[in-house]
Amino acid sequence: MNSVFLIGRLTADPELRFLPGNGTAVARFSLAVDKDLSKEKKAEAERLGRPTADFPRITVWGRQAENCANYLSKGRMVAIQGRIQTGSYQNAQGQKVYTTDVVAERVQFLEWGDSNRAVDRNRPQQQPQQNDFDATGGFQPIDDEDIPF
Repeated sequence: MNSVFLIGRLTADPELRFLPGNGTAVARFSLAVDKDLSKEKKAEAERLGRPTADFPRITVWGRQAENCANYLSKGRMVAIQGRIQTGSYQNAQGQKVYTTDVVAERVQFLEWGDSNRAVDRNRPQQQPQQNDFDATGGFQPIDDEDIPF
């Protein structure tokens, strides 16, 4: 079984990229997930300068990636359901670097707050690929006169 559930806050705004060729969206960000230490251990860790949270890297694909890039920002709380994925690459010095990431299968936004604050107005909005994202989620405004009750 390879299943992960995390709740935490984004440490930075998501980075959105599109794969060359097929244009699939992929977003990456890190979460600060509290280690759930006892009050005493947390105080001791803070006194010693040790982290009281873990910072897993999250990868999100497709429409969810675009939604994350458009509506999440640093500090927002989210829930992630996904799986662990390990990998490796060679860095510029030729050393092999091992990676462990969480591939999100589901991202739930736990804080919406003021919708004006959810999107940084100074940050350029990511434009969706053709037919890939509908900001209204397929919903259409209706006139109250059309409701039968």
